[in-house]
Amino acid sequence: MVDQTKGFEILESPGMCEDNHTTVTYVLLLGFQDLQSFKIMLFVILLLVYIVILVGNLLVVLTVLIAKNLRHPMYIFLQNLAFCDFLFSSVVVPQLLYVTWWETGQLLMVGCIFQFYMYSFLGIVQSFLLTVMAYDRYLAICDSLRYSSLLSIKHCHQLVYLSWSLAFVLDSVEVIFIIQLKFCDSNIIDHFFCDLSPILNLSSSDTSVIIRHDFFLSVIAILLPFLFVLVSYICIVITILNIPSITGRKKAFSTCSTHLLLVVLYYGALIALYLAPSGDNSHNENKFKSLINTVMTPFSNPLIYSVRNKELVRGFKTFIHRQIWTK
Repeated sequence: MVDQTKGFEILESPGMCEDNHTTVTYVLLLGFQDLQSFKIMLFVILLLVYIVILVGNLLVVLTVLIAKNLRHPMYIFLQNLAFCDFLFSSVVVPQLLYVTWWETGQLLMVGCIFQFYMYSFLGIVQSFLLTVMAYDRYLAICDSLRYSSLLSIKHCHQLVYLSWSLAFVLDSVEVIFIIQLKFCDSNIIDHFFCDLSPILNLSSSDTSVIIRHDFFLSVIAILLPFLFVLVSYICIVITILNIPSITGRKKAFSTCSTHLLLVVLYYGALIALYLAPSGDNSHNENKFKSLINTVMTPFSNPLIYSVRNKELVRGFKTFIHRQIWTK
């Protein structure tokens, strides 16, 4: 539990502790303990998954960038989501690989806070991008006649910029509070990366302000976007059910099936990580739940694109063919 009985002195310099306490300058990540014979197997699996994440998401980014037939709002949103997944996994997975191999890892306190900042920032960007993608699918199915005027390429880029900039502002406020905390004595984090809860557990300051702000941030960045996506898909389902022909219904549903799978995967991972009850071995269980969010989601997204989207697959083939042909 976080100690909330000590004073939170906002004007005091960060890292200044009492005379009989030591200022924490680095943290020790414990990662997965007692892996024994499974260590090499887990390391190899994580490394291969990370390579697929890098290659798959970069391929999506480059394909949409080069292929002229993919200059459409839906693919621009997918491109940004793929780029976000690429960065999101790169913030955590290299550290995870190191900790898995050496069974421990050391990170500067400043680096620990920065890792959390990037992890939180990119997670918020993912949420906002999935929200604007839901808006795109809503217009395409429920208001198709005005789609081009309501969501032009210019409007698409504006929504993308808004998603990134709003996430930056919201997350920066929380980190400003965090860097003013005092960290004394304890520097052990029983996790494979620096999440908010382990960081607050290390602090000797009152963290109630940050906890309240994090709740507010979760409502703005997670709950409200989720409700928007939910309402959008209720409208989409109602519209699809009103289409008279079976062929028309299947065609309409296929246009939003990729995004729907991404939404289920993203929010399913968050529910498993933060809302699902933990068992007796909660520390290790939470670590494996975090793997779903930090590794499996960025790994699965490119696979979903390639299986569910024929236009993107054709773009892949054209991009690869051009690369081989030019060489």
